[in-house]
Amino acid sequence: MTENPVPELPPVNATAAEAMWAEYLAHRAISSDAAPHHVAESFGDHPALADELSNAIVHGDKRATSSLASEYAYNDERVPQPDDHCIICDGQGEPKAILRVISVDRSSFHEVDEQFAAAEGEGDLSLAYWQKEHEKFWRRTQKLIGRDWSPTDTRKPGGELILERFEICWPEEFAD
Repeated sequence: MTENPVPELPPVNATAAEAMWAEYLAHRAISSDAAPHHVAESFGDHPALADELSNAIVHGDKRATSSLASEYAYNDERVPQPDDHCIICDGQGEPKAILRVISVDRSSFHEVDEQFAAAEGEGDLSLAYWQKEHEKFWRRTQKLIGRDWSPTDTRKPGGELILERFEICWPEEFAD
């Protein structure tokens, strides 16, 4: 069965993201040279999903996310670390909140537990929902870069899942 193609995410509004970051640093009296590592990105791979996930963060209980270690290697990006920050953007690339990474763990697909699945704050919060939707997501995104993917790939070195837990730290009205 072929997945329906999804519209691409627009680029992050870098000007707005950096303005939010500067406001956060100023409010916390953090100098730019002492600022923690940060990225600005949308979760998901298409605008509707990015909107759903950013809304689940800002107005819901989503306090975790997962990704493939191989994606960081493929994109030559740094794997998140505790105390890193992420300016989370919606499906239009507009910044909505700043997250602080609390913890980062590596896991295989089948080692993800019910508590982590619930912390992802998606669907009915069950592990079965998490497995179904994440398998579908990674099969789709990996196919776009010419890779066949299956959950067993996460048992191989470099193929693990990166499991992040985070808190909202800005804007204050949404902060944990």
